[in-house]
Amino acid sequence: MNDNILVTRSSMPSYEEYCEEIKELWDSHWLTNMGNKHQLLQQELEEFLGIEHVVLYTNGHLALENSIAALNLPKGGEVITTPFTFASTTHAIVRNGLVPVFCDIREDVFTIDVDKIEELITPNTVAIVPVHVYGNVCDVEKIDYLSKKYGIKVIYDAAHSFGVKYKGISTACFGDAAMFSFHATKVFNTIEGGCVCFKNDSWVKLLNDMKNFGIIGPETVEYVGGNAKMNEFQAAMGICNLRHLGEEIRKRKTVVEKYRSRLEGVDGIRLSAIQEDVESNYAYFPVVFDGYKYTRNEIFEKLAKAGIGARKYFYPLTNSFDCYRNYPTAGAERTPIAQHIALRVLTLPLYADLSLKDVDRICDVILT
Repeated sequence: MNDNILVTRSSMPSYEEYCEEIKELWDSHWLTNMGNKHQLLQQELEEFLGIEHVVLYTNGHLALENSIAALNLPKGGEVITTPFTFASTTHAIVRNGLVPVFCDIREDVFTIDVDKIEELITPNTVAIVPVHVYGNVCDVEKIDYLSKKYGIKVIYDAAHSFGVKYKGISTACFGDAAMFSFHATKVFNTIEGGCVCFKNDSWVKLLNDMKNFGIIGPETVEYVGGNAKMNEFQAAMGICNLRHLGEEIRKRKTVVEKYRSRLEGVDGIRLSAIQEDVESNYAYFPVVFDGYKYTRNEIFEKLAKAGIGARKYFYPLTNSFDCYRNYPTAGAERTPIAQHIALRVLTLPLYADLSLKDVDRICDVILT
């Protein structure tokens, strides 16, 4: 029997439920190009998220890349963002011909430090791409204020925050647009997948055309687009998983509460702050080992030897990637808090079916 504990495990409906959902595809033979499943998932997500428009994508990265492209920002423009994120965020900015300007993060919830954004704004600043980290929500009110004050567009990388609400409002509803990832490791998955959420009516056709090679008619190609369409099997998985999302989040909450009961208040161990007015999705459980009897790397190795997966997430910072070393705004030393956290953080195993017995086993390794 394999008693290893993985850092994550994909949530799936029952085999019978998924087979029933995809059964009609054998009748229609319509497997992609925005078929019935695609349209149904889109409608259900718009209702669930309380947002006017959702455009589905084959993955979250292309959703973010296309949403930035849809802003039609001037090449070489500066985009303020955070280095404490997955590679996709920064890559999406750079692949649009824009220059990332890295802002430091908050020490308590790891999101972009809004008090440091304004000093980074220059005449060349064209947008802000903040990231909701681990399900923690950025200061959307201050970012909205800065956006209006300086006439700057805002696109949220909301990959970690599906199902999260701030003051009763979904994170889908903030900024000019918000991108969610539906990767297999996320709270809600479509195997691979993602979406862009927005209110601008004109973007519906634009984004749907962009993700279909820029084809706007049988003989007309208006944009230099790509292929980023979600297929019907992905959409069917999403339809099934959305039915069970509430239970998924409730189970994750139980796991997180168990972790907190074991690790909160331990000298040298710091947990993410619990945010007021935020309904969490319990996407990740980050732990910062800062002055603990073992370093982060030592804990990582101890867990690995015990057959327990953990992740140095996020490490390294994107502003220290080799591909950005020649950028004028690169360098982890420019974002000292982010660098401090990146060198000390681990995300521990977290998924709906993780047993509390296994949580105790994980904590025992850490505390022994």
